[in-house]
Amino acid sequence: MTDALKRLSDEGVAIWLDDLSRKRITSGNLAELIDQQHVVGVTTNPTIFQKAISQGDGYDIQVRDLAARRVTVEEAIRMITTADVRDAADILRPVYDATDHQDGRVSIEVDPRLAHNTLATIAEAKQLAWLVDRPNTLIKIPATEPGLPAIKETIGRGISVNVTLIFSLTRYREVMDAYISGLEQAKAAGLDLSEIHSVASFFVSRVDTEVDKRLEKIGSDEAKALKGKAAVANARLAYQAYQEVFGSDRWAALEKAGAHRQRPLWASTGVKDPAYSDTMYVTGLVAPNVVNTMPEATLDATADHGEITGDTVTGGYAQARADLDALAALGVSYDDVVQVLEDEGVEKFETAWTELLNSTKAELERLAPSEA
Repeated sequence: MTDALKRLSDEGVAIWLDDLSRKRITSGNLAELIDQQHVVGVTTNPTIFQKAISQGDGYDIQVRDLAARRVTVEEAIRMITTADVRDAADILRPVYDATDHQDGRVSIEVDPRLAHNTLATIAEAKQLAWLVDRPNTLIKIPATEPGLPAIKETIGRGISVNVTLIFSLTRYREVMDAYISGLEQAKAAGLDLSEIHSVASFFVSRVDTEVDKRLEKIGSDEAKALKGKAAVANARLAYQAYQEVFGSDRWAALEKAGAHRQRPLWASTGVKDPAYSDTMYVTGLVAPNVVNTMPEATLDATADHGEITGDTVTGGYAQARADLDALAALGVSYDDVVQVLEDEGVEKFETAWTELLNSTKAELERLAPSEA
């Protein structure tokens, strides 16, 4: 079943799992996915942890202890989630060692309620890096406008970062600039650039969801013909920007000092519209030195029937630009689409965080000792 995944990996796509739970860790499932499905990394978010904590009894022992200590809900969440990330990082440590520290990474997100607070985001990133205390951790920081200086400062302090919630090509260029500026700051501080890593999570499927909704409203044959094209086009042009920025003289000076390129990471690769192929955001975005983080259903679909035909990105820039131009000609505003998606993305993660707070509070109350 893993031939397609091996081909994908051989093409330079790092396969990461977009999910984590204690059951996955303790049952050996994560280790199995690493061994058999070419998984070389893990990403998490508040929604993933909310689902994990609210289902089953895998967290009962730890939650009971936390309840006995009468910790706050926020502290309980951090103790629970960092424990999972730490254990997953340990399982992935051999991959980290075997890939010159590039893969074998586990991501954990700053509190999304801090997405518009630069200083609080920096402080949270430092705290999470200290709590997890594993070199193969990535701290997820959203690519909001206030997030950009937080990314620069966090990288400048030598903390590896997964920049999340990127939708627009303009914002992606700003993210790459923040990373490079952070590395320049780290270099000036005498830090070892070879130990600083980053990925830039460019969201895919949500772009089609928003654009298709607008095309459906237009309703013409021309509009319907463009459905399902925006997301892949947007991601391909992001890769073109990546090649340009990391082919510059400014970057060459950092690379000479040991710095690593910030890899594009295709996120939100589970297909939302059942009319589309369930592997379209995998097979259509194959290129060297990228990451594709997949929910397990997408991973399984790719293993089962994904058709990996080589690089499907670098030869498609002209068509990608033509597709976005055609959308603009129909009155679909790219700038409005990506701003709506960023705003909704932050809001969705804040909602998920609130649900995580509520789920954890309920578990703390359920498992609290009577004498407490």
